[in-house]
Amino acid sequence: MAADETTTPEPRPVPLAPIPDHRNVHTPWWQELWRRYAHVITPLRARGLQCDIEFGLSTYIVRVWLPDDSYLVISPPHDPPSERPPGDPEGWITTREHPDDQTLFEVIYDSAPSDDPSAPQRPEALHGGSAQPLIEAIDHRLAQLGLLLHPALPHESSHVPPAQPSAPHEVRAVPGTPHPGPRYVYGDALRDLTDRLNGVESPADAAALLHQILEPTEGLLAQLGEFFEAAGEKAKEAEEDDGFDLSYDLADAAAEIRNLSEVLHVAEDRMRALTPLAPAPRLPSIPANGSPLPPRVLPPSSPKAAPPARRTP
Repeated sequence: MAADETTTPEPRPVPLAPIPDHRNVHTPWWQELWRRYAHVITPLRARGLQCDIEFGLSTYIVRVWLPDDSYLVISPPHDPPSERPPGDPEGWITTREHPDDQTLFEVIYDSAPSDDPSAPQRPEALHGGSAQPLIEAIDHRLAQLGLLLHPALPHESSHVPPAQPSAPHEVRAVPGTPHPGPRYVYGDALRDLTDRLNGVESPADAAALLHQILEPTEGLLAQLGEFFEAAGEKAKEAEEDDGFDLSYDLADAAAEIRNLSEVLHVAEDRMRALTPLAPAPRLPSIPANGSPLPPRVLPPSSPKAAPPARRTP
């Protein structure tokens, strides 16, 4: 009798660690920070590490909670404060610290340029603001300490490009792929934007989300038109009849999208002009982990802000 055929089940994608649980998660300024740091946050969340964005001594930082109650602080240079936008620094500095044990302090990674040309620089200074070597260094050190919950799989890249979705989302694997390979990150990003729109409390907040779609040069519709136009040019490169026909279809799609953008160009202002609903009672604006709220202006930031308090267990 023939042996029973067995099939190896497809591995499930590793779920991302949950996003923080505090009121700021639903505010546009925090979501914009999350988007700017997604190329650092997403690989760490894929490793089971919960992350948050806070305001440190002079700049925004990523705080990463570890299983032994210590944490990582990932930041751009503090002194002098970086003049580059959040998420795109000259270099990264990553330290491991503990809220109750001040002797537990180590520098895991430091790619920040030195102001002193004669001072020896760490090898990682060659990588500057690149996120991939940063994630690899964190992987290596946490593996040594036994604190890496979900090591990177062989097919996974620790690099996540900066142009990531503007809101946290759970990954979805493409059906039929042998591993959680290409993911619908852009569809997921728009789905998250729709979820945020459903949860806003005022027309002004809804208008801010419409701005992400309708801004005439950087908005989603404008970029979608550019995408279809580029796809049409790529189809022409085949130098086949069907390739040229496809390029015409894609060019028509780009034109229709741009026309839609022109038709809706006043929708944001019309939404903002609507009468807001009566505000619901609000709780004090303190994150769940007890950290003080960072300034809502991106950037610059006050150089004398107090460091965040420890997380409440």
